[in-house]
Amino acid sequence: MPATHINSYYAATANDDTRYPALKGTIKTDVCVVGGGFSGISTALSLVERGYQVVVLEANRIGWGASGRNGGQMIAGISGEHRIEGQLGEAGRKLLKDIRYLGHDIIEKRIERHQIRCDLKHGWMEVAARPRHMDGLRSYVAERQAAGDGDGLEVVEAADMGRVIGSRSYHGAMIDRRSGHLHPLNLALGEARAAAGLGVKIFEESPVTTVSGGAKPFVATEHGRVEANAIVLAGYSDPSFQTGPLRGLLFPTGSYIIATEPLSERVAQEVSPQDLAVADSNVVLDYFRLSADRRMLFGGRCNYSNRDPRDIRETLRPRLEEVFPQLKDVRLDYAWGGKIDIVLTRVPAIGRREPNVYYMQGYCGHGVNATHIAGDVVAEAIAGTMERFDLFEKIRHVRLPVGQFLGNQLLALGMLYYRLRDVL
Repeated sequence: MPATHINSYYAATANDDTRYPALKGTIKTDVCVVGGGFSGISTALSLVERGYQVVVLEANRIGWGASGRNGGQMIAGISGEHRIEGQLGEAGRKLLKDIRYLGHDIIEKRIERHQIRCDLKHGWMEVAARPRHMDGLRSYVAERQAAGDGDGLEVVEAADMGRVIGSRSYHGAMIDRRSGHLHPLNLALGEARAAAGLGVKIFEESPVTTVSGGAKPFVATEHGRVEANAIVLAGYSDPSFQTGPLRGLLFPTGSYIIATEPLSERVAQEVSPQDLAVADSNVVLDYFRLSADRRMLFGGRCNYSNRDPRDIRETLRPRLEEVFPQLKDVRLDYAWGGKIDIVLTRVPAIGRREPNVYYMQGYCGHGVNATHIAGDVVAEAIAGTMERFDLFEKIRHVRLPVGQFLGNQLLALGMLYYRLRDVL
């Protein structure tokens, strides 16, 4: 795989070009983290802040994968919350309340402490794609407010949508003022710079060939070896390492984004009067927001069959123009895609493959916030505080007893059903 970031709006506007060396030779450390995205870098920061020596191994470059390509939406909580409540009861409800904005808090503190420039803005909105979806949004806000943590939430009825979005495609919304949006690649690069400054040893272009737990854990690359007391597989979805509790669990899914030319202030104000990040309420959803330089970043059309579209621009343009007719014929300057890992239960997979080999994977499109939650939970467990980690490890996940290719086809069929239900 190439050791450069893909041609995206984020790569074109990255504000840090730090390069880290490839691993050569053998080194010893307390914890070896495999993966240089949000999961890995956030875990490394949480560990070094607790006094641990940490090594991070990245196969390509920091933020090369989903962490540097995603929609940049910082959404509260994690996916699959109803599953957690259903399986864990009151303990699950307390866990969800405790961690709902934990990722936000971690990100915001690091941005301030380490002076990370990543265009953070607050305000996120879920819009109702169908009138019937408003019942769920109203209920969610009422439940959160009744539980005492809904101060930043508000319901927008259909008649008031003009004040929050310049589109007639939606039938109301729910706004979370504590959530928001940011430049994900610049956040990843800034956190890596902060981690390196605190002593974390980061190696790029160092794809892992072997992960071994046992009495003497180690991680090997083609030209090096890291001996550690603990290993963390941080969002690392290489099929060769999907063994034990990870077998049949993860299914990579394509997601795609287009970025328009910079819009005029008038048009930007018209389409997004409050500069909110937006996701719709469909299962196969659209998501969009304005960048700091007033481009519309419009994403969606998830491809569960694991086959990329021939032309991302022409695949997404019709939907962009359907939602925002005022953007018809606007120039599209960038188009890119990547893979997100889907877990069938939609609950992020956090646990241990072996007693000293931890994993965190499968954020199902909620990665900006959820990766930082997972990193803190795993760092906490390595440091000896197991309560939250143990709850995640109790979650019963659905696994398909087939290979990844066939699994993706089955998943695609299932999602086609939901897509047809969304449309009909």
